[in-house]
Amino acid sequence: MQTVDFTTLTAICQDLRIHWLPARIEQVYQRDRYTISIALRTLEKRSWLTISWHPQSARLCIGDSPPRTPDTFTFSDQLRHQLKGYALTSIAMVAPWERVVDLQIAQRPDEDPLWHLYVEIMGKYSNVILTDANQQIITVAHQVTANQSRVRTVETGQPYQLPPSLTGIAPSLSESRDRWQERISLIPGPIQKQWIKLYRGLSPVTVRSLLERANLQPEQQTTSLSETDWQNLFSAWQDWLKILDKGDFYPTWTETGYTVLNTNTQQAIVNIQSLINEYYCDRQFQENFGQLRHQLLQKIRSLLTKLTQKAQTFQTRLQQSDQADDYRQQADLLMAHLQEWEAGMNEMILPDFETDEPIKITLQPDKTIIQNAQWLYKQQQKLKRARHAVEPLLAEVLTEMVYLEQIEESLNQIENYQNPDDLLALEEIRDELIEQNYLEIKHTSRNRNSSETFQPHIQQSPSGFEIWIGRNNRQNDQLTFRVAGDYDLWFHSQEIAGSHVLLRLIPGAIAEENDLQCAANWAAYYSRAKQSDQVPVVYTKPKHVYKPKGAKPGMVVYKQEKILWGHPTDVVLYRENPS
Repeated sequence: MQTVDFTTLTAICQDLRIHWLPARIEQVYQRDRYTISIALRTLEKRSWLTISWHPQSARLCIGDSPPRTPDTFTFSDQLRHQLKGYALTSIAMVAPWERVVDLQIAQRPDEDPLWHLYVEIMGKYSNVILTDANQQIITVAHQVTANQSRVRTVETGQPYQLPPSLTGIAPSLSESRDRWQERISLIPGPIQKQWIKLYRGLSPVTVRSLLERANLQPEQQTTSLSETDWQNLFSAWQDWLKILDKGDFYPTWTETGYTVLNTNTQQAIVNIQSLINEYYCDRQFQENFGQLRHQLLQKIRSLLTKLTQKAQTFQTRLQQSDQADDYRQQADLLMAHLQEWEAGMNEMILPDFETDEPIKITLQPDKTIIQNAQWLYKQQQKLKRARHAVEPLLAEVLTEMVYLEQIEESLNQIENYQNPDDLLALEEIRDELIEQNYLEIKHTSRNRNSSETFQPHIQQSPSGFEIWIGRNNRQNDQLTFRVAGDYDLWFHSQEIAGSHVLLRLIPGAIAEENDLQCAANWAAYYSRAKQSDQVPVVYTKPKHVYKPKGAKPGMVVYKQEKILWGHPTDVVLYRENPS
């Protein structure tokens, strides 16, 4: 993930000073353990300033409004208590070439600051610290004790100290080319590594941008550079310093991220605030998506493994209970041949009542033949009782396995992150597992209304009808029991875990055979059997689909169904070549 370097931070602060000073602080909200949002209002507009001290995505920019859920964090509560109603009057870099921003806050725009909110954007050492006018720390996002750092502690009640100064050389426009070249080429090595090691304020992204201007590669050795290469490189270096001095930034997207040093006039210039917000929100969503999906898959697979073992145990007991009739038959044979028994016998071989085939019966020599028969009758009754007890338990386990397989299939269908709806679908699955007591509550669920959460896949049939596909059990239930109309058709893979699919038909419309086949193909593709060449798919009217009392989300029964063979490979070919 690309980090906010000194150049980017300078561009962000310049834009904030132009468009958002002075501004009244109306609210403070903490989104998560690493991010706060401060509501700013100027004479013309209102928005939220996002401040993050996340180790990989620390940033400062105008961002999206926070969710409407309770804020339970202590840090934001302290900021809200101190800053609400005050004015943000200045945004300044505290020291040359340092990524520390001082947000100065006063009672009125023309007065001296009463509070300083220091935003330190330094990778895993990022932090946000509130001090009073005397630089006394009032509250801090992340306390740093003496046990954690011997270089610098950051604790409430201490005087605020700047982070240790960087050891590199401060870049300067007055430095001559010969002196600049001598410093970089003194120790032979890759040009990018040598450059970053020597000078402050440089990041790999900035250096690569300067090297691209000079048509050089980052790994190129300093000893291999020609006189022209050095001249081009120094010219790019000077241009960068002039951009920082004048504030002529040109933010835009690149193939791997973003830049604020765009020189390609054909590329669109993007608002720096929206660019930073979109980039880091998207990367954060990707990271959250990967972590959550891995967590949910691990949990589901662990549960399925345990349930499979339990089901095997129950099936073994049922197989053993099949021997109940054998015990009864042996007991009957013993009772029919009492006269043939002799004391101390270990076994008796007696003819079967129906086939006359010899049956070997093991006896307990310390018991009489009647006592042996009674023991066999007891074993028969014990196994019969076991069957009656085990059968409902096995049915319950198998039903639970079907439910979890349905969830596992939903997770398999959301394989890669493409947009925020993918993360939302995962969060719905997580919330469902919490409601069903499969996961512990370790977060505060966001309150979402149905219009915000219901984002199914939507495809088109050959005749132009919409095909709606649920992405998880919640969406499946909503699709089937709330969205489906009288004219729609409902599709699902037959006795196979998969998504609920609706072929949306307008009043009076009749689905052609190719429309039905298309919907069946999508139902087959979004099922557990998507790797098969063909999958049995049932379809019926939504009014013939029911949810049994007490059934888990996504579990339904249906009647008056018809069957089609869905072809998942047709969907794969269509997705690879939509035209």
